[in-house]
Amino acid sequence: MQVNRFDLKLGTVCNMHPTPTDNPLSVDADVLRRFDISGPRYTSYPTADRFVEAFNVDQYRQALAQRGQGAAVAGGAPLSLYVHIPFCESVCYYCACNKVITKHHDRAAEYLQALEVEMDLTVAELGRASSLSQIHFGGGSPTFLSDEELTALMANIRQRFRIAAEAEVSIEVDPRTVTDDRLKHLRELGFNRLSFGVQDFDPRVQRAVHRIQSLESVEALMTQARALGFESTNVDLIYGLPQQTPESFARTIAQVSALRPDRIALYGYAHLPQRFKPQRRIDAQLLPLATDKLTMLSGAISGFQQQGYTYIGMDHFALPTDSLAVAKRQGRLHRNFQGYSTQPDCDLIALGVSAIGRVGATYSQNVKTLPEYYDALNHRQLPIARGLALTRDDLLRRAMIMALMCQGRVEFESIELAHLVKVPEYFANELQQLESLQRTGLVVLEPQAIQVTPLGWYFVRAVAMVFDRYLQADRNRERFSRII
Repeated sequence: MQVNRFDLKLGTVCNMHPTPTDNPLSVDADVLRRFDISGPRYTSYPTADRFVEAFNVDQYRQALAQRGQGAAVAGGAPLSLYVHIPFCESVCYYCACNKVITKHHDRAAEYLQALEVEMDLTVAELGRASSLSQIHFGGGSPTFLSDEELTALMANIRQRFRIAAEAEVSIEVDPRTVTDDRLKHLRELGFNRLSFGVQDFDPRVQRAVHRIQSLESVEALMTQARALGFESTNVDLIYGLPQQTPESFARTIAQVSALRPDRIALYGYAHLPQRFKPQRRIDAQLLPLATDKLTMLSGAISGFQQQGYTYIGMDHFALPTDSLAVAKRQGRLHRNFQGYSTQPDCDLIALGVSAIGRVGATYSQNVKTLPEYYDALNHRQLPIARGLALTRDDLLRRAMIMALMCQGRVEFESIELAHLVKVPEYFANELQQLESLQRTGLVVLEPQAIQVTPLGWYFVRAVAMVFDRYLQADRNRERFSRII
């Protein structure tokens, strides 16, 4: 049977940002087909696929030195630190992270030694004037490390960086690898935020993606986390996985809501088996249709909002008291390589294999394999593989895209004052392209602003793509996930 329209629960603009409500709106099936396309998530602009090997270690060292000199003069601007731990005991078929699957925990020792060398080389260029306002351990599974290894890693960080008293110190947790005692140890080490990888609670979906964990185990860990005084807990979910249906995912949404995490990250599954080998074990015929994925997204947004969560943006929710919700209300949202962040334009030092960072007007990424990583550090060389020095045009377009992704609105005056351009003139072609999106109902073009509509928020990546000069130039989008 042909589908002529699709009902979503959409509503009105609130706080300059479109938020769905319980008011149904019909979406023509042609709109769904038109925007069932691939596109970036815009955790950065330009996106990481635009990094080049011509950006080398010397340029990164220069960026670090300039950052250090500026911080010393300014009294120490805040800095974020990301540490990538690549090891996992078992493979999850959906995963697109850079990881090493092994049950041999002794492999972590060499890696931690290499991290220590990388820290020394970084601090030698950066200096010690900056304090860390955010620390995040990601992976892989950071909880692959033993208690002793985590203790040593945190001690090494504290020896080389100053950690601000109110710093956010977070770690990604595989619920299958932690106990109450492990959570207690993390709290004692100074971690105050946890992110639990859940993805879905439905047993059929868990079997299809090779990640079995019970609702009861996650519930017990979250109860213990609250008792230990963790300031914030996050739950990661994925929609669009094999065997998922709108009905089954609605049950997961209800179960997660009952757990009452402070934050929820909801990602659309990106099926790119040509790039990520584990995904080849997923039967593509078991993946939900685009219409079902949009139903899942719509149901999740309305379901979480009904339970009192603030819709932060494309893939995040938070309780009104959480710092992410506060940042949204105050217009301080930003996107970085971990998603939405509370600290706009905060430089990010990235440590570990494949880690991506940002310093000043540069992006950089470390080498992607352990042998390359170890080889560079054995030669006392920062393990930079590629990166990008942003142009004036890049910085301008980044500002436009981040405003769309974070506020759902671009005010021309603020862009013009910061970048000394006239938006209607500089982006004449892009504004002309947006006229078709306006006719579709995704944006409203005002004389001095661009406003994303409630419907447009579901396709906000497509709106942002209009300002992506690199994407418009080559049209090669199949390396990206589908935007719905």
